[in-house]
Amino acid sequence: MNMKPDIHVRTMGKVSRRLIPFMIAMFFVNFLDRVNIGFAALQMNKDLGLSPSAYGFAAGILFIGYVAFEVPSNLVLQRVGARVWLARIMITWGILATLMAFVFNASSLYTVRALIGIAEAGFFPGLLFYMMGWFPAEERAKAITVFMLGNPISIIIGGPLSTAILRYSHHFGGFAGWQWLFIAEGVPAILLGILTFVWLTEQPKDAGWLEPEERVWLTEKIAEETRAKKALSRAPVSLRDVFVHGPTLAFALSKFCVLLSFFGITLWLPQIVKSFGNLDTFQIGFASALPYVFAALASIVIGRHSDKTGERKWHIALPAFIGAAGFVIASLSANPWIAMGALCVAATGLWVANTVFWTLPASMLAGATAAVGIAFINAFGNLGGFVGPYVTGWIRQATHSYVWALAMLGGFLALSGIIVLIVGRSDAVGNERAGQPTSLTKPRAN
Repeated sequence: MNMKPDIHVRTMGKVSRRLIPFMIAMFFVNFLDRVNIGFAALQMNKDLGLSPSAYGFAAGILFIGYVAFEVPSNLVLQRVGARVWLARIMITWGILATLMAFVFNASSLYTVRALIGIAEAGFFPGLLFYMMGWFPAEERAKAITVFMLGNPISIIIGGPLSTAILRYSHHFGGFAGWQWLFIAEGVPAILLGILTFVWLTEQPKDAGWLEPEERVWLTEKIAEETRAKKALSRAPVSLRDVFVHGPTLAFALSKFCVLLSFFGITLWLPQIVKSFGNLDTFQIGFASALPYVFAALASIVIGRHSDKTGERKWHIALPAFIGAAGFVIASLSANPWIAMGALCVAATGLWVANTVFWTLPASMLAGATAAVGIAFINAFGNLGGFVGPYVTGWIRQATHSYVWALAMLGGFLALSGIIVLIVGRSDAVGNERAGQPTSLTKPRAN
């Protein structure tokens, strides 16, 4: 059994303790401001006179601006540095998220929601790119799945929190509960963005909180991996190559499918839960959080197992297939308890597939091509963030039921798993055993 050297354990322990909790907080606030519209809709839709399709469009339009500015945002990040650019992103979207409290009709809602997407562009791929500079390959799945816990935690905590704000602040100071919701959950992004300037360190070599030998070890470790990836026979070597790189395009399509399913269910879940029975607003918040408790726990276990075995594609595809089955069962069941249990399975499989997924592009892309490639995959994938909520609303309005909407979301989740199996059939993409070069990690012959 290979034992990691003491400097490895010591250094990565310090890096994890310094960065991961803060990044969880960043992602928590980010996702809370993305999906709190789903809880606000319990009151807001009536106040603004929104139909199901109009709400679905408002929920999804954020992703249009997000997608359009994703790659340019990451190119700027390359120039000015992750610390400064991530702070700017958080402060800007926090201001706009707070302004959501003052929308007064469908058009103003569409406008502010779209501007939030533009402001937020580059945040998630920027964080991933930043992590690639701090976490070696054998630590990456665990680091990614743990920092992305900010997402399910935002729903686990945010669901009850959001519905409590709706319930107890309604008409306080002349504002509706949904307006206080946007104010209370927008301001923390501004404050955390300011703190980002102080807390994040740009590169390992600048980390005064590491010992000199730890800085040297981590800098060399990351540089060695970067050199190896640049020598890959199938890796893109220029920014233009990223957009015609087969695996990158396949990853983008898979991400589109999984995010279509993810945001289709996440932004509609409070209203789906409401349709199950006579629950009050606070109960809906707790019930909507339940699937993500299972999702959070499973992502930690499976992410660590993926790191331990070095296997990636089946750790992504199999949860996707299980999650798809959960969607289908939920769509067919007339029993609300069975349907809720099936949605827990669906959310768990969906979230595990979504988190472990990022180890694949991170294993192939390096340098500027990594920043652009990850941004492109995430940008194209987030088109699913528009399509999923909108089509879910359209099907709901057309059929007066969530049956076909849930089945549709399950179908796209299954397709994402199939694509990963196809593109990951090479050991180089599907497996990433630490210290064991694969056909893609071997340097080209001279």
